[in-house]
Amino acid sequence: MLSLPRKFIDEMIAHALEDAPNECCGIIAGQDGRAVKLFRAQNSEASPYRYNVDPKELFRIYRECDENGWEFIVIYHSHTASEAYPSATDVRLAFWPETYYVLVSLMDRENPVVRAFRIEDSRVSEEELAAG
Repeated sequence: MLSLPRKFIDEMIAHALEDAPNECCGIIAGQDGRAVKLFRAQNSEASPYRYNVDPKELFRIYRECDENGWEFIVIYHSHTASEAYPSATDVRLAFWPETYYVLVSLMDRENPVVRAFRIEDSRVSEEELAAG
């Protein structure tokens, strides 16, 4: 189970809504499984169908995490017109099996859906997501 502070879930939804119609993306870092910081990232693809964190920005985030003893707990992005489930592209590009992949769906902009997954060896498994 993934437990995230309600403010981080709300922040991911706000980020998705602000970046629409393009997908948003970001990282949540933490220590000992506890989320401590959300990093909004720039989607260098600037696309409603794909996301990519700019390598320089990813390095900056990674360096800050390393300096603080944090690890990547979540990689998140939005789907602006489809359900909160990893696409074939998401699965193919899932290079961090130890992290959760969180998707925010804006299919119904009035009621965004947030779901968490693990993606390992091209296998997708949904994980319980709790606001805590």
